[in-house]
Amino acid sequence: MQTTEREGNLLFPVFLKLEELNLLIVGGGNVGHEKLSAVLRNSPAAPVTLVSREINQEVRDLAGQYPNVELIERSFANEDLNGRDIVIAATDDKALHERIRAEAKVRKVLINVADTPALCDFYLGSVVKKGDLKIAISTNGKSPTLAKRMREFLEASLPDSTQELLDNLSSIRARIEGDFQAKLKALNEVTSGFLKS
Repeated sequence: MQTTEREGNLLFPVFLKLEELNLLIVGGGNVGHEKLSAVLRNSPAAPVTLVSREINQEVRDLAGQYPNVELIERSFANEDLNGRDIVIAATDDKALHERIRAEAKVRKVLINVADTPALCDFYLGSVVKKGDLKIAISTNGKSPTLAKRMREFLEASLPDSTQELLDNLSSIRARIEGDFQAKLKALNEVTSGFLKS
């Protein structure tokens, strides 16, 4: 059944292989540092270019740990979007953010604009990571603080043995024979009691 009514969070969740994409961050201050940290924490091999009129020492120190991060200290130019797949605007200049968004749209480059949900094609959610398990949390741009609290709750709730569990399930999955439906049924049976108290 289709509905034309907006019901809750309609964002489509995806996990991107950033190491295969070309990412631009505009902004070298505290917000730029926050966005660069989030990218590198989740995708340490992602090729990132960061452009900013000024780049603070925290950003320089972080970028210095990753050979795949290029810092360019100058004002943003429209040509900086050439060949990019994704751009994150992370400055305190609203007019610049609007200009970057307009240019990104012309080039069909996906954009995230810090603290401005209306200008975003996507949001950077709060992320829970335990080994190979990764859970992204979205509040539809309404409350990053709640997303952060949910992340803290889930991180504390997930057992330290999560990676061992995933490895065991992967091994079981590899040994199951049959078509997709048979494998799905078998894995559902194996995992049915995992989250019960």
